[in-house]
Amino acid sequence: MSEVTYYVALPFVFSDDGMAAGEAAECLSANAAVMRAEALSRKPGHAGAIAFSRSGDPSSGDFRDAKLIRKFGDVPDDLSTL
Repeated sequence: MSEVTYYVALPFVFSDDGMAAGEAAECLSANAAVMRAEALSRKPGHAGAIAFSRSGDPSSGDFRDAKLIRKFGDVPDDLSTL
């Protein structure tokens, strides 16, 4: 089993239903994900953004739950679907 950790910045955009997840951006490190999420949270039309990580084995598809690193702006309270 070869475990890897992915770092992701995920924006949330305004939608007809309130807000929705935008296009995720994979980053090289936790710090890079935080910096990218902060920048995404300031873009027009974005409500906020989060930086998170997920670890697991890509060959088997077995991943642990996402770990929130940091959030910016308005994001949903329930992030359990990450």
